Amino acid sequence: MFITIQPSSLSGTIIAPASKSSMQRACATALLTNGVSIIKNPGHSNDDKAALRVIESMGATWELKNGNLEITSHGLAGKPFTEAGETAEVNCGESGLGIRMFAPIIALSKNEITINGEGSLLKRPIDFFDEVLPKLGVDVQTREGKLPLKLKGPLQPRNIEIDGSLSSQFLTGLLIAFAATGAHGVSIRVKNLKSKPYIDLTLDVMDAFKMGVPANRNYEEFSFYSKPNVQSTNNAIHYTVEGDWSGAAFLLVAGAIAGDIVIKGLDTTSSQADKVILDALRNCGAKLSIKAAEIEIGTGNLKPFYFDATECPDLIPPLVALASYCDGKTSIKGTSRLIYKESNRAESLKQEFGKMGIHVELQSDLMIVHGGENIVGAKVHSHHDHRIAMACAVAALRAKGQTNIEEADAVNKSYPDFYEHFLALGAKLVVENSAINVR
Repeated sequence: MFITIQPSSLSGTIIAPASKSSMQRACATALLTNGVSIIKNPGHSNDDKAALRVIESMGATWELKNGNLEITSHGLAGKPFTEAGETAEVNCGESGLGIRMFAPIIALSKNEITINGEGSLLKRPIDFFDEVLPKLGVDVQTREGKLPLKLKGPLQPRNIEIDGSLSSQFLTGLLIAFAATGAHGVSIRVKNLKSKPYIDLTLDVMDAFKMGVPANRNYEEFSFYSKPNVQSTNNAIHYTVEGDWSGAAFLLVAGAIAGDIVIKGLDTTSSQADKVILDALRNCGAKLSIKAAEIEIGTGNLKPFYFDATECPDLIPPLVALASYCDGKTSIKGTSRLIYKESNRAESLKQEFGKMGIHVELQSDLMIVHGGENIVGAKVHSHHDHRIAMACAVAALRAKGQTNIEEADAVNKSYPDFYEHFLALGAKLVVENSAINVR
């Protein structure tokens, strides 16, 4: 799909998209709940749909009722976990969280199950499982540390130490899997854990689904003491998917660049790591007003800033768009965590923003963006990466001349309504060869 964006001024109100981080965790815990789970404000991104396909493959059923998602499961008593031959293959689409979170959960099955994926996920390293899951009694086969991943459990919770430097998502899967078995008297020790707020989100979702939440000792050890809740079909679990700070970050930056807008549906007390986008917006001088039910954001005299994104690397693309309009050099730390995304995001950002006249330097773990008023419209490419597509679209709002984004439908991965929301706020946007329903 091809998108053309003309320089635009924004105004109006929009509701933030549903968080795929929250939604996918809810799907995983609902799969392991023996009973009915009702999920309000469900997401419909490609990653959300992949999570639903996984839990359906593992024995859960689901349907939409009055806008809510109703999931019914037998938990670990379900056939794919207890009877041979029920499930041969599960596909996680392009979801990095999906493969890392669901693999330990699927390994609870006595069956031999193959997990596969699509697109960029086939290139991401998963040798973590080669190293860790055999220590928990799971037979593991990968393609030299890449998908497909073949597992045969059942996983047996034991004291273990893992490296959390690549992603916290591996730990998320182990925490949920351990809790589902009723793990008692065992601990997961973690060194070099990154993205700690996402572990807080995992623990919050586990608690909402009445799982046995482990004691968290300074993110270095998670100890299991209590049994999980055995859910009755007569007492449904209710969970509301949060508004997505990761997707809303692009809207907030768009408001700081191109006009006064209001965003609803975000919880400032959320465990989501990306809510710290508010700190960057304050530091650069954007006009910002935070109220109980909404956030107002507007343009200001934007100045360069420093931001450590080590715990929230998904913020780097919108931060680069923001820094492009800050008069001077902005420094963003944490770029070493961008290598194994849908693209090598640091290099993709350098390349595409370079086409728009923005000089981006990469120095080890640091990115330096030379911002100002010299942003020009250009023909750019998403690299099949949803966050690159959105970052370029935001930067295009005040560029000199039109910007064309190739493979712009990459946004479907996390924020399928992105261009529709842009149009609703007044962006001058034309869609060609659309796979997206933009009204």
